[in-house]
Amino acid sequence: MAESSVLLPVAQDQFSCPICLDLLKDPVTIPCGHSFCMECITGCWDQEDPKGVYSCPQCRQTFTPRPVLGRNTMLADVVEKLKLVGLQSIPVAAHCYAGPGDVECDVCTGRKRKAVKSCLMCLSSYCEIHFRSHNDLNPGKKHKVIDTDGKLEDLICSQHDKLLEVFCRTDQTCICMLCAMDEHKGHDTVSIAAERTEKQKESGKTQTKIQETIKEKENHLQELQQAVKALQCSADAAVENSERIFTEMIRSIKKRRSEVTKLIRDQEQADVSRAEERMETLEQEISELKRRVAELEQVSHSENNIRFLKKFQFLSTPSTSDKSFSDTVHAGQLFERLTDRLTILKEKLQDMLKQKLQDMPKTAEQISIFMPPEPVSREDFLKYSCQLTLDPNTAFNSLRLSEENHVVKNCGVSQQYPDHPDRFDGIEQVLCREAISTRCYWEVEQSGNVYVAVSYKGIKRRGRRDDVILGHNSISWSLHGELTRSVFFNNILQLHFFKLHFVLSTVKMWVFHLGVYVDHKVGTLCFYSVSDTMTLLHKVETTFTEPLCPGFWLSTGSKVKLCHQ
Repeated sequence: MAESSVLLPVAQDQFSCPICLDLLKDPVTIPCGHSFCMECITGCWDQEDPKGVYSCPQCRQTFTPRPVLGRNTMLADVVEKLKLVGLQSIPVAAHCYAGPGDVECDVCTGRKRKAVKSCLMCLSSYCEIHFRSHNDLNPGKKHKVIDTDGKLEDLICSQHDKLLEVFCRTDQTCICMLCAMDEHKGHDTVSIAAERTEKQKESGKTQTKIQETIKEKENHLQELQQAVKALQCSADAAVENSERIFTEMIRSIKKRRSEVTKLIRDQEQADVSRAEERMETLEQEISELKRRVAELEQVSHSENNIRFLKKFQFLSTPSTSDKSFSDTVHAGQLFERLTDRLTILKEKLQDMLKQKLQDMPKTAEQISIFMPPEPVSREDFLKYSCQLTLDPNTAFNSLRLSEENHVVKNCGVSQQYPDHPDRFDGIEQVLCREAISTRCYWEVEQSGNVYVAVSYKGIKRRGRRDDVILGHNSISWSLHGELTRSVFFNNILQLHFFKLHFVLSTVKMWVFHLGVYVDHKVGTLCFYSVSDTMTLLHKVETTFTEPLCPGFWLSTGSKVKLCHQ
């Protein structure tokens, strides 16, 4: 039986029908020598060309007339004997053969079949047929067999042709036993199975982390998709609105054009009417004057002196006209002035549209979906930390700067600062040197009555108090308070809140640790209470048109320290 099993791989190719790819049933042999199932070849020839030319489905040799088919009894007997050893249970299909990327059977000759099992003792891979033979030759299943999921060469040491059974943790690679005793001697080595068990535990944790990362990225993807959808809807709405606005502008301009055209035509008609009246009067006056000239000519030849004198006196009297001849039409100059004004209007409109449209990309940057997310934790805020220093040229005379201009205190005594145009006069304030035009975060420790503020650099240094005090005008914002804290902008109370102070046990002074966050492009200004967590005190949303300078107002005895991270 074992001998028959060994012959099975040859029998499978020789005793299968090329048409149905199964064992021959009622086999017949045609003149070219190829064998088929009686039913298969008959059905094939029944569909051949009716001209009477028949061909072999395998070698394409033609026959005329149609060959007479007879059962091949010897071949039928061989097939019946092969069925007794179990060949019929193994389908001979095209997908049994190895294709690109498949592992080939090491025993097959000719066309290789796909390997399904690999023996780690024999170091060979087998198709289903040869694996049966392998099991028959090695009863008791003493050999270690695995499913074939890759080339067997990947499991064998290329240097010693031995199975990779050891994992070297020192070099993080798989090795054989000879490698462990040779170049990897003294290294930290374990069995492949032990390392697999260890890595399997790590794999669970890694998979959990990866799943968490996937979830985060999916959430981020969903947020981006929603943001893109919202952006597209917003863009569509903006296009629709811009079309509507431009249509209205065009309609308005067309209306004004019609009004100007009507004005010109009305003026033209009025001037032409007056001119025609004047021309008619002038024509009448010319006719009258010509008549007088003719009469004067006629009377000048009269011999009657008395008649001549009477006629001459009458004809020489000047005719009266209700309009002066100098009343000339000057409407052309009026139209020229109107054209000049329209030209100036057009240029101003073009300049205004050009300026406004140039500002639009800056606005678009503020709504970009790729803006970094708002910070939440103190660690997030510290990523935007900026190092600030106080500007001594702006400090009021009673403010004393120390610790390399990182600390300011109102001593109530003049520090004899030199005159400087940037110095505050009359208000106990100081600004920082740095100007902020991006994202920025800083922290201060304050004690006493203090304003923590940001301001445009152009804030006045002297004059009316509301123009100078931080938070009391339209170019500065401030957080103010000692026992109670308030946010001011443009001299208007924005927020009033309590219980945000801390009492030192050794010094009876109110101390407050404050964080300030600015996103200049977006137009947000946030004040935070800094402790174990970040507590938002107030958020200002506006449009910043200039860089911002941090600044402080301090009452006598108050102190501010810029914290450097």
